[in-house]
Amino acid sequence: MNLTKIISALSLVVILFSSCSKDDYRLDSKNIEPFIRFNFLTTSAGVPLEYPSVSTTAIPVATYENKSVKILKIPVTLTSGALTNPVKAVFSTSTSGDAATYSVEPASELVFQGTKLTDTIYMSFDKRWKDKQTISLKLESTSDAEIHIGNLNTYAPNDTFTVSLGEATTSYTFPVAQYLVKGTVGEKIDFKVNFPNGFIPSEIESNPIFKFQNGFEYSLTHDDYGENRNSITYHLTLLEDLQNDDARYESKITLVNTPNYVATGNLSLTIVKPIKSPRDVQAYPASKFTDPTNAFYLTYGEHWFSVNGACSWQTFNALTFPVVVTKDNENAILYSDKGTANPNDDVYYDAFKIGFNVATGTNTVNSFGLKRWFTNESNAAAISPGFNITSALEFFPANGNSKTQGTVLVIPQDITIGSSATNTYQIAISGDGTYKEISNGLYEISFELKLTNDKLFGGTVSTQYRMYNNRVYTKPTPLSISCPKEVTL
Repeated sequence: MNLTKIISALSLVVILFSSCSKDDYRLDSKNIEPFIRFNFLTTSAGVPLEYPSVSTTAIPVATYENKSVKILKIPVTLTSGALTNPVKAVFSTSTSGDAATYSVEPASELVFQGTKLTDTIYMSFDKRWKDKQTISLKLESTSDAEIHIGNLNTYAPNDTFTVSLGEATTSYTFPVAQYLVKGTVGEKIDFKVNFPNGFIPSEIESNPIFKFQNGFEYSLTHDDYGENRNSITYHLTLLEDLQNDDARYESKITLVNTPNYVATGNLSLTIVKPIKSPRDVQAYPASKFTDPTNAFYLTYGEHWFSVNGACSWQTFNALTFPVVVTKDNENAILYSDKGTANPNDDVYYDAFKIGFNVATGTNTVNSFGLKRWFTNESNAAAISPGFNITSALEFFPANGNSKTQGTVLVIPQDITIGSSATNTYQIAISGDGTYKEISNGLYEISFELKLTNDKLFGGTVSTQYRMYNNRVYTKPTPLSISCPKEVTL
C-alpha cells in the first residue's frame, strides 16, 4: 500500500477518535460502562422535543427556561444493553422559590427495565408563580452500583437539570369556528378550547372564559381537567327542538380576556341550525316594516313589563330603517337605481332585516322599549349605543317565499348601555318568534326578547313583545306570566 495513503488513513482514525466523547464511541461496545443522564432535547426554536418526535442532531441541555404552565416532561435515559433486572434511580428536587408552585411525578424514583431505558419526570404547575425561580433536579444514585451517574465525560455530565421559571404567557383559542346541528332535543356537540401554553384549573374555575349570545336553549358541561393541560373538552346539549325549516337558529360562544389568559385566533364558536327553505328576496318582508322615503317612519310596540309592581303591556315606538347592503349580498334586493345607468350608485337593502336608529344627531331611539328596562340610563349614543340597534330583526318567510307570514329572529349580539362613560354594561340580546299579516296591510311581530348580563340581571331575563307597522292596532290580551322590572345602572 502507498505510504501516503496509510498515513492519511491513520490520521482520519485519530481525528474521528479524538472528536467523539466516551459515551459516543463506546455505545456499540459490549464492554460499555452503563450510565444514566438527563436527556432533555429542544428544537432549534427552543421548544421541548417530545416523544414520538426524534432528533439525530440535538444535544441534551442542562437548563431550560419555562414560560408555560402545561406539564413539562423531563426524560432521563439509561445508556445500557437490555436489562436483566429492573434498575431504580433516585433523584432529588430543590427550588429557589415557592415549593407550592410545582409538583413532580414520580416524586423521587425512576424505574428502568428490559428494553425500557428511558423514564420521564412530569413537572406540573398548579399555581402561577409570581417571581422568577429555579427548580433543580439531580440524579443521586441507582440500585446498581455499576451504573455511572451522568455522561462519561466531564464537560457535559447532564447529571443535573435546572428549570428556570420565566414570565408565563397563557392564551386560549377555538380550533373550530362553527358547528351545524340538526336541531333535535338532546343532540350533543363536543368542542375544544385549546391552550397552547397550558392552563391552571383553578384560574379557569375562578374567571368565566365565555360570553354568550344564545338563540336557543342548551346546557354546557366539560370533561374533568385530568392531567391534560393542552385543551378542555366541552359538551353542548340542546334543550329545545329547532324544527322550523324556514328559520335559522344560531347561538354564539365567545372567548373573553381574563386576568391570566388572552383570547387569540378563533375567538368565537357559532352553533347553527341553518334554514332548509331558501328565501326568495321577492318576498321582501323587511318592506312591511320600513319606508325609506320617510326618515321618521315608526314601528309601534308593546312589551309585557312591570310598572308599579304589576305586569301589563307597555307601549313604545322607534324609528325604523332598512339595512343597507352591497349588491353581492345574498339577501340584497334593489331599492333604487337613482334613475341612472351607472350601477355604482344603485341602492340595495337586505330583504329580510330591519334596524332601529335616529334619523340624525347623537341621541338614541327606544329600540324594543329598552329605556323602560333601566333607571339612570344615558340617552347619548356615545354612552348607550345599544339603544340604536341598526340590525335588529331578521325575517324568514314561511316556505321561503310567503309574503304574509313567517318566523322572526332577534339577531344575537352584544349591545352597550350605561349611565356614564365610566359606567357601561355589555348586554347580550337574542330571541325569536313569528310575524304575520293580521288584517289588510297590518302586520304583527310576536316574539320573546332575552337580555343577558350577570351583574344587572343575575343571568338572563326575558319577556314577550308585540310590534306593528301601524299605530292603529288592538291592544294585546294580558298574559298570565311574570315580567321583568326596572334595574338601576
